[in-house]
Amino acid sequence: MKYKAPILIEPTVHGDARGYFFEPYNRNTFVNQWGIDEIFVQDNESLSRKGVLRGLHYQIGEAAQAKLVRVALGSVLDIAVDIRRASPDFSKVYAYVLDEQNHHQLFVPRGFAHGFVVLSDTAIFQYKVDNFYSREHERGISYNDAELAIDWQLPANELALSEKDKVLPHLKAAELF
Repeated sequence: MKYKAPILIEPTVHGDARGYFFEPYNRNTFVNQWGIDEIFVQDNESLSRKGVLRGLHYQIGEAAQAKLVRVALGSVLDIAVDIRRASPDFSKVYAYVLDEQNHHQLFVPRGFAHGFVVLSDTAIFQYKVDNFYSREHERGISYNDAELAIDWQLPANELALSEKDKVLPHLKAAELF
């Protein structure tokens, strides 16, 4: 396994009275500082309101994806779950708050399910992937799987999910790595 866990990236932000500047992605820095050498092939962005929960998603087989995620506006609770059956950390949940203030990013390796919930009024969520989307390889795990016991930091009645995400299987029934 190339990566043991997701990698939290805390970029150097240069700021003054005018605002700030930072490099969300510099291939040399990612390779030399964090050992992340994936070649990203696609950027995605979503706008969501408070309580929107997207996930837990992943792709299997030849379409598996690593992701580099960040929040450009607002705040989210970002979740990654190790779904590699051979991993000593199988089913471990990793939780991070990503927001426009801390500028943190999260590298989510292949073999992890990923999702997030919006904690602010709205959020713009951006991510890069190292493989193209494939509907036939798309899979997911239920956000409320008792085995994972994820604290989404919002009451269940405030969560808004897509119809597809409402019927995802629990970890025990999911097709995994």
